[in-house]
Amino acid sequence: MDAAQYLASNEDRLAWIMGSSRSGSTWLLRMLSELDEVAAIDDPHLGHHLGVWRPLPLAWATAAERPELTTLAEVKRDKDGYLFSDRYRDSWLPALRELVRARFGAQLDREWPATEAPTLIVKEPGSHAAEQIFDAFPSSRLVFLLRDGRDVVDSWLDAYQSGSWALEEGAYAAAPEGRRALVEWLASVWAYRTRAVSEAFGRRAERSRVLVRYEDLLADTAGELRRICEMLEIEADDQPLAAIVGRHAFARVDPASKGSRHEIRAAEPGAWRSNLSPEEGRAIERIMGAQLAAFGYPPLAAAA
Repeated sequence: MDAAQYLASNEDRLAWIMGSSRSGSTWLLRMLSELDEVAAIDDPHLGHHLGVWRPLPLAWATAAERPELTTLAEVKRDKDGYLFSDRYRDSWLPALRELVRARFGAQLDREWPATEAPTLIVKEPGSHAAEQIFDAFPSSRLVFLLRDGRDVVDSWLDAYQSGSWALEEGAYAAAPEGRRALVEWLASVWAYRTRAVSEAFGRRAERSRVLVRYEDLLADTAGELRRICEMLEIEADDQPLAAIVGRHAFARVDPASKGSRHEIRAAEPGAWRSNLSPEEGRAIERIMGAQLAAFGYPPLAAAA
């Protein structure tokens, strides 16, 4: 049996890390990938192909009023000519499933871990397409990684600077006069993705899902990894977990490889309070305030 066939026969051994980028997902995947039973795929960007943003980000700097973020798939889903039209879903969804299995299977064949029944964990940054992904893989599992959206926006703002790690991946140095529009765009993306993953989470059986807060992962890394392993039905002893956590601790990262403009930045929940202006904080809360409250994050006034 090749890896694509394995994934078809064992869809519950496929798991997704979803949420928002800049939420510690790379750190989490690197730790999980050290477990003997795990193979990992980092950033396939499947969701970015399935869920192109509408309107374009430029709208946040040029529209007469703040736009409402959606995706091309939502706008076009009832159009017969659209590739992913709802009318022809029974034709394209199985084909999409086979495409992804073939692609993931090819990588799994090359990186098969030392076990007969590996778990493939995929870190998917395009989490706004969670609905389509779980429609294609209904028996797969979900790690919902949640972080305070204000810290996410703050982290991305740091990446949109000259000399940033993100420039090679499509970011750019933001002009001061464009910062407010960028703040609102990033807040809108966090809100959309968080809503999409939350809805997907609500549709999963309890045994196939786990919610992990970045703040908890930072405070009790081994404990949160253990919760994830329990959901994935992966055996993980305390000693190996502790060793993995130690190897990936923020304190062990070379000081020259972390900090502002680095991919590994601060590991400091609440840093947005110092880095965002009060006006930016209010702009963000107008966009994501309801979701922050729903997940128990304090509003601007209470957090100050």
